[in-house]
Amino acid sequence: MDASDSIDCAQRSSSQERSRQVELIRPRDLRGILHFEPAATSFRLGWVGLDFAHYRATPAFEIDYAGQTHHGFTLFARSPDRFAIRFEGVNRLVPPSAGTIILVPAGIPVRAHSSGFKDALHVFLEPGVVERVAAEAFELDPAHVSIPPLDGVQHPQIRAAMLAVRDELTVEGGGDRVTIESLANLLAVHLLRHAAALPRPSRRTEGALPRRKLHAIIDYIEEHLGTDLSLAQIAKVAHTSAFHFARQFKAATGMPPHRYVIARRVERAQQLLRESDDLSLAGIAADVGFSDQSQLSTHFKRLVGVTPGQFRKSAGIASTAAAPSRGELR
Repeated sequence: MDASDSIDCAQRSSSQERSRQVELIRPRDLRGILHFEPAATSFRLGWVGLDFAHYRATPAFEIDYAGQTHHGFTLFARSPDRFAIRFEGVNRLVPPSAGTIILVPAGIPVRAHSSGFKDALHVFLEPGVVERVAAEAFELDPAHVSIPPLDGVQHPQIRAAMLAVRDELTVEGGGDRVTIESLANLLAVHLLRHAAALPRPSRRTEGALPRRKLHAIIDYIEEHLGTDLSLAQIAKVAHTSAFHFARQFKAATGMPPHRYVIARRVERAQQLLRESDDLSLAGIAADVGFSDQSQLSTHFKRLVGVTPGQFRKSAGIASTAAAPSRGELR
């Protein structure tokens, strides 16, 4: 069978699958299909733009469904004993090597079975994120952007982005909204560059933010630090897209928006810890915008070097600058 016959066969198979089942599966619905739970997941955390699941030492399974609502990336940390998967353009009968990635684009029927499934990371990226980044970063018409499958490929940039998503899930409290949106954008950029062999996004509009806009953004972040800030909300203040705003903000401040927001929250927590012994750590976490005390402790220890409790107890501890001061940015 030549290549054209294989494509025709795959297209016929795709049409037959869609005729049997037209409802696409959401990432969180996979638990009902697989009949076992992931070792870790973002499904209940309300992440925007992407979701994550980590499966380890799962029972044997078989799936056959019409496709997913999201682009589904699988990074095999360890190769399974047996694995086969078939979807449009891919007919794999052997396990992929450790460190490789399989991508099933959204809306594609999938058949797969596996046993001895050991360790795999799954990231589910909303197609809307890819479409928005295609338009904003690459000036492409999203209607004409096609995402091809990946079949057991080594892709260091996508792998690094997926591992960063995993690391964010391990943060107590389930990750920061601005960080998750930033990682979704980053993954979309790498996917688009791989899919269409695109060059790096144009830097024509990615100079540093003008001082006036930067001041407005800093004021907005300060006023809303205790809320569930999103990258899109902050970008609106600058009257630009989230993608371009993130690059312009980094050019102006030396750090991406999500790191700046986290650093400012930690800095404000330091201030509150110095000013009062009456506030609980849970109360301080809520006041500065962290989802809970555990998330505060994780970021505080990473940036300051000690836990909030240790910082409070040590009256002589030096104040650690977690972010550029507002004066420096002005």
